[in-house]
Amino acid sequence: MKIKNICCIGAGYVGGPTMSVLAQKNPDIKITVVDINQDRINSWNDENLNDLPIYEPGLKEIVNEARDRNLFFHTDVEKAIDEADMIFISVNTPTKTYGKGKGMAADLKYVELCARQIAKVAKSDKIVVEKSTLPVRTAQAIKNILDNTGSGVKFQILSNPEFLAEGTAIQDLLHPDRVLIGGEESPEGKEAIDALVEIYATWIPKEKILTTNVWSSELSKLVANAFLAQRVSSINAISELCEVTGADVNEVSRAIGMDSRIGPKFLKSSVGFGGSCFQKDILNLVYIAKTYGLHEVADYWEQVIIMNDHQKRRFADNIVSTLYNTVSGKKITFLGWAFKKDTNDTRESAAIYVADALMNEQAEITVYDPKVSEERIYEDLDYLGTRSPEENRKLLKVVKEPYEACNESHAIAILTEWDEFKEYDWQKIYDSVIKPAFIFDGRKLLNPKEIKEIGFEYYAIGS
Repeated sequence: MKIKNICCIGAGYVGGPTMSVLAQKNPDIKITVVDINQDRINSWNDENLNDLPIYEPGLKEIVNEARDRNLFFHTDVEKAIDEADMIFISVNTPTKTYGKGKGMAADLKYVELCARQIAKVAKSDKIVVEKSTLPVRTAQAIKNILDNTGSGVKFQILSNPEFLAEGTAIQDLLHPDRVLIGGEESPEGKEAIDALVEIYATWIPKEKILTTNVWSSELSKLVANAFLAQRVSSINAISELCEVTGADVNEVSRAIGMDSRIGPKFLKSSVGFGGSCFQKDILNLVYIAKTYGLHEVADYWEQVIIMNDHQKRRFADNIVSTLYNTVSGKKITFLGWAFKKDTNDTRESAAIYVADALMNEQAEITVYDPKVSEERIYEDLDYLGTRSPEENRKLLKVVKEPYEACNESHAIAILTEWDEFKEYDWQKIYDSVIKPAFIFDGRKLLNPKEIKEIGFEYYAIGS
């Protein structure tokens, strides 16, 4: 089966970059990315490539090459579905905020809406690919909807989870550790799997393309993120032990990371992990385990989240206690709001929760982030519902220049590991802040020796 026309429903952090790379590597396939958000589609079509809705190193160059050649962005979802041989579902699957499974289970309403729209529109056989992160056995629910249309159209459901890290998404797409494709164990399922394999095989060696049944593929995505997040929470737990014993978490990480059985990745202690995947996927795993009565399994994985929340709380508490047990009316500078460097994504960023805790203590926060907009920062705070939007704007302001952010500050907190922060004139910053001058390095980004020699009181996670 040769695929000539692909539709992707969802132009977000996964759909946009993934389809851009697929289009670049498969110029003979027409790829259309559709989204009901007109503003987002307008941004993808913007002539100024610096105004794309997602910031990822290398993305604008790929979009520039493929856009309007075989890569298109628009809002006509039904037309794209009708014309496609293969449809990727790449919509948001947030944690439920209501009803059964509230706070843990994945909310599949957008996925179901996609399936029903495909069922309504499709007039020819389609391959439907789950790209969104989904709980195990979601494919069966999608298939039930699609197979009960009465139209006689046949559908094959594939699971093709993404394993992208924001900030390195393009490199992860161009040079993946593996591509995972799960499908039905039938001749038709095998044919559908092979069709998707051939698309990826235009640039990825076939030995890196793994094929499984659908359920294994769906579960593998949740488990991969759970294992990675577990490592972060594990080293963060050790960072607290380091602080009270005189050990240095960087030295501990280096020592254990050289053990080939453990390895060095995801052993960097910080103020806590964020992003759209880790917390959501672990909570999903916890909910699945509880659904099947596996309470010890659920408790085990839930502890990873508990540890991450604790790390954010104690970072905020340390700022308050160090500043003589009060931050009321004091200016605290936040360098960074994104959950990690090289992305403008702020979902579950530690900065949101640290800011919220300090604002509860009446701190006056000034934020500088090189890629995150003022509008996004206020949306993040308003979503928490801790205080009114007016109070949030009174206690927190956003500036576009780092030295302005630091001027006359009582303390500087580094919340994102942007490389540019290392290059600042820290002597100039020291001269502009209120003394004693405090830096709380939530990413262990700066050189402690140099910073202390300038005159700062320097506090870092895990030392």
